[in-house]
Amino acid sequence: MAAYRGEGAPAYQRIAATYRDKIMSGELRPGDQLPTEADIADQFHVVRQTVRNGLGVLITDGLIVARRPHGYFVRDREHMVYRPQQKSRPQPATPAMDRFSQQILAEGRTPSYVIEVTLVQAGPDLADRLHLDQAATVVARRRIRLINGEPTNINDSHFPIDLVKDSEIMSPAYLPRGTDQVLAELGYRQDHAIDEIFVRMPTPDETHRLRLGPGTPVAVHYDTGYTAAGLPVQCAVNVLPGDRHKIVFERHWPTNT
Repeated sequence: MAAYRGEGAPAYQRIAATYRDKIMSGELRPGDQLPTEADIADQFHVVRQTVRNGLGVLITDGLIVARRPHGYFVRDREHMVYRPQQKSRPQPATPAMDRFSQQILAEGRTPSYVIEVTLVQAGPDLADRLHLDQAATVVARRRIRLINGEPTNINDSHFPIDLVKDSEIMSPAYLPRGTDQVLAELGYRQDHAIDEIFVRMPTPDETHRLRLGPGTPVAVHYDTGYTAAGLPVQCAVNVLPGDRHKIVFERHWPTNT
């Protein structure tokens, strides 16, 4: 970005570089308000449209948000710690509370969910992971996790319809014992899983469901569960906005004897 700070650089790029530096250095902290468009225009001796163009770069970069009519603010980046390995650990002892809820409550924040169940075509991604035809029907338990009322991530679980069509998985109600246990009771106990993580820009549906601002990438975690015989019985698709998550993997080495 150094090339954008010189006098020869377009003014909107110099504005963007100036406030990017202030944010990255900590001079401007999450939640702080930037000067008004008029004040920035006076500082750089430009018209307000040039200021908007410069601040638009920072919005696209995910560094600031516009809250009209109040102005521009440094984006708040309070992260949720996301641990993919927790899926294989025992469910919490409290039946009405899952791992996500326990974690967020322990941090002094309020968790909640929006859950719906729908039937969808597998499409190429799910068909490949669940060993189905692309036109096959799968059951999708679509869930948005929220913290303090704000969407945090998507947790959509998918199941071959023939495995779960007469089970509680078809209900949008919260399942205290979890879908893994329901599958086990149906005769499809999971023995192992494959985790895949991709980073990309969000789809329009993901942008809508998570209320994402411009320039926010997402990490997509595919978690496919298999029985001991190698039959895939579910594929969870977790969509994690990059400005709201820290992904943490915990590893243990075997003890030398």
